[in-house]
Amino acid sequence: MFFIPNKFLFFCMLMGSTIFTISSNSWLGAWMGLEINLLSFIPLMSNTKNIFSTEASLKYFLTQAFASSTLVFFIIFSFLMYLNYFSLNMNNSMKMLMLSSLFLKLGAAPFHFWFPSVAENLTWLMNLILLTWQKIAPMILISYLSNEIYMQFIAIFSTLIGSLGGLNQTNLRKIMAFSSINHIGWMISSLIMNNNLWKIYFLIYSLLTILMISIFMNFNLFFINQIYLMMNFNLMNKFLLFMNFLSLGGLPPFLGFFPKWMIINNLILNNYFFLLTIMSMLTLINLFFYLRLALNSFLLLNMEQKWFININFKMNYFLISMSMISLLSLPLFTLLYFIY
Repeated sequence: MFFIPNKFLFFCMLMGSTIFTISSNSWLGAWMGLEINLLSFIPLMSNTKNIFSTEASLKYFLTQAFASSTLVFFIIFSFLMYLNYFSLNMNNSMKMLMLSSLFLKLGAAPFHFWFPSVAENLTWLMNLILLTWQKIAPMILISYLSNEIYMQFIAIFSTLIGSLGGLNQTNLRKIMAFSSINHIGWMISSLIMNNNLWKIYFLIYSLLTILMISIFMNFNLFFINQIYLMMNFNLMNKFLLFMNFLSLGGLPPFLGFFPKWMIINNLILNNYFFLLTIMSMLTLINLFFYLRLALNSFLLLNMEQKWFININFKMNYFLISMSMISLLSLPLFTLLYFIY
């Protein structure tokens, strides 16, 4: 993709539009950045060799265009009411309406209806951009609007949908999409307390997502049964895959547990006990179906001999070294957390 001139141009516009949005000093400028981001991502999604990418592009465009038009309407309305784009005097109903349009752009529940179906029809590279980079601009704008009760509701609902939605899925792209919705709930809960928590959570989530999608791209995996039935997908490859899966679910002692632990700690300190209890219980559902997939892959439907492990270190050297980060980085981050 990066060697095609027009694709490279749109990719640079995609990166620049996000930076333009988060550095804007007015809501109207932020909206312009979001529009440039939308119009630069659509050509990257389109692929003449994949007919489903056209459907995904159309769904993404219609949803994002509706969210953008709603956002700019309320931006203009709030400007006419308060004569200040970043007014702190906006009432809660106006903040809720603007937050709803941003949650729609983000794909948070209950505005998630477009997210799994779009992710299902995209390539892994476009999924990587959709799951990571495309979250930055809406999240930064959400942090400007503090409506505690509404954001708690969205956080709980996103965690619920992200956990239950992935239970009976066999499509890996849909599983990653619902996992992303679950993580959106944790990110929103971190924004209620501290923006620095969101930055740490997002960086670690992005790292784990890159590792997961690297494995899927390397082995050309799209469905769960490919992990069970592919003879070249040996025991070591399954170990690397599910170690990252469990890290993404937040199981200690993997790296993915560290940002959840920080948020849990801050929720306790700020007396958000109800939010903490609900989100922790719902996240256990995520871990349940990750563990169920791992159990089936290792024990029930494995077609190779259990006492023989065929490891191709030349092929897996990158995956082994990067996956070890998921396990070995937790003590380092824990030490830094206690120091600072």
